[in-house]
Amino acid sequence: MDFAFDARTEELRAKLLAFMDEYVYPAEAVAEEQRAQLASPWDTPAVVEELKAEARRQGLWNLFLPNTEYGAGLTNLQYAPLAEITGRSPQLAPTALNCAAPDTGNMEVLSQFGDEQQKKQWLEPLLAGEIRSAFAMTEPEVASSDATNITTYIERDADEYVVTGRKWYISGAMNPDCKIFIVMGKTDPDGEDIRRQQSMILVPRDTPGVTVKRAMQVFGYEDHYHGGHAEVIFDHARVPAANLIGEEGGGFAIAQARLGPGRIHHCMRLIGMAERAIELMCRRAVSRTAFGKALAQQGVVHNWIADARVQVEQLRLLVLKTAWLMDTVGNRGAHTEIQSIKIATPRAVVDIIDRAIQLHGAGGLSQDFPLAELYAGARTLMIADGPDEVHQRSLARRELKRYA
Repeated sequence: MDFAFDARTEELRAKLLAFMDEYVYPAEAVAEEQRAQLASPWDTPAVVEELKAEARRQGLWNLFLPNTEYGAGLTNLQYAPLAEITGRSPQLAPTALNCAAPDTGNMEVLSQFGDEQQKKQWLEPLLAGEIRSAFAMTEPEVASSDATNITTYIERDADEYVVTGRKWYISGAMNPDCKIFIVMGKTDPDGEDIRRQQSMILVPRDTPGVTVKRAMQVFGYEDHYHGGHAEVIFDHARVPAANLIGEEGGGFAIAQARLGPGRIHHCMRLIGMAERAIELMCRRAVSRTAFGKALAQQGVVHNWIADARVQVEQLRLLVLKTAWLMDTVGNRGAHTEIQSIKIATPRAVVDIIDRAIQLHGAGGLSQDFPLAELYAGARTLMIADGPDEVHQRSLARRELKRYA
């Protein structure tokens, strides 16, 4: 593996770093002020739309999508360092570039598995940033870390499907611009192969029988920037049979294809979050005095900063290796590395942000610094896309097979 960035990556990195300095970081405080004036906390601040327009003007748009017909055509290895940069302002930067989850995963699903009508109706406006979307899989009644457990029923009725079930922590669903759900449910609950029981289907938000019931809190707050995490009820919601994505029974395989790139995107953004936390930690250390000397002169602070730098450098190399493998041998060939970064990255970044919070004292818990939100986001990713323990279980089994 060549660790040097190629010319295109370097060019995009330079443009993106300048975009962050000139537009994104100054917009963080503006977005907060504007949000406080909105009629609904789920509405989008005007400055976010301005960021999107500027990013598109500069060609910093849909960078995540390797398909050249729809996206920038970057490889995973090329996109990885760009995703890291956006992670330094996770509330604004990914959205500004139209590279925010869950839209990214949904666009990947539609570009790979959607038919021409589905692409025209839903993929094209998503690519243009005109609408938002949500991915509805997790359910409160079952352990959704095992996707074969889901109980939402997708029943064929002539030329329609009827969707019945209860989902929660459906990211983005509170956003009024969220117009479409990709719903995971069972079309064949009694099927012999438990991984062929599930299917995915497109359910427009305004479909009768679809109710966005409430916003789910995360550590006691509502995630307004990402469109919230909602509980959604599907009460015999009817959609055309043509809304099925791919074939009946293909839902599990589609989900696996969707989650591989999603995990590496999350991990690279997490590294950007860690870099932001280290920067804040260092600035705080050189500007504050306690017990007669600067925090930067305290031995424990040296340890925190040094450990954080070592962890970030290790993680970045592992994530870049994973991206390279995904490009060269495919997601299946990079399975072990994808699981490794999913286990290691959130855990380490939570630790780094926690130290930064500790160094900031009460300020680290407040809205005056981004650390509390960064912490909540990083801690959430120890559960999202499959809890760490699920990946540890699978990874250990692969290791043990070599000795069986």
